[in-house]
Amino acid sequence: MATKDRRARKQAPEGGRRLTVTPAPRRGRREPAALPDTISWWDAFYRVIRRIPAGRVCTYGAVAAMAGHPRAARHVGYALAALKETGAGAGVPWQRVLGSRPRNRAAVTIKDPVGGALQRKLLEAEGIAFDDRGNVSLDRFGWSWSKPVAAPAKKVRGAAPRKRRS
Repeated sequence: MATKDRRARKQAPEGGRRLTVTPAPRRGRREPAALPDTISWWDAFYRVIRRIPAGRVCTYGAVAAMAGHPRAARHVGYALAALKETGAGAGVPWQRVLGSRPRNRAAVTIKDPVGGALQRKLLEAEGIAFDDRGNVSLDRFGWSWSKPVAAPAKKVRGAAPRKRRS
C-alpha cells in the first residue's frame, strides 16, 4: 500500500491539485522576413523578353546571357513560371522564349500539355513555323539584340603553370 500512496502523492501533490506550468515567452523569436515579389534578376530577364518582336523567338540561355547573367537559363524559366497577368509581369511575351535544341533549333519545353499547346498556338498565330518534330529554326526565327555575354571559361585543375622563357 505504501507504493500506491507514493504514486498518488507524485500525481497530485498537496491537496490533490495538479500543477500547471505556463510557458514563458520565447526570447529572440522574430517574425519571418517578408519575401520580395520578384528576384532582382527577374526584372532584367523581363526587360529582355519584352524586346523580342512578334514573329521571333529566343532561348532561355540567350535571354539570361543578354540580361547579363550567363549560365542562368534555369532562372529565366523560374521567372517566366512566376509571371502574373497583372503587376510587373503584365505584357511579358513569355511564349517567345523556347528551350534550345541541337543544330540551331529551339522547341517548346513546357511539360504541361495544355500550357505547351497554348504556347505553340500563340507562336503559330505570330507566324512562327514548327517542323515535324516540333522544333523552330533559330536561323529563320531567332532573335538577338546584342551579342550574348560569353560564359567564363572553366578552370582546369591540376595543370601546372607555364614557365616563361628568358
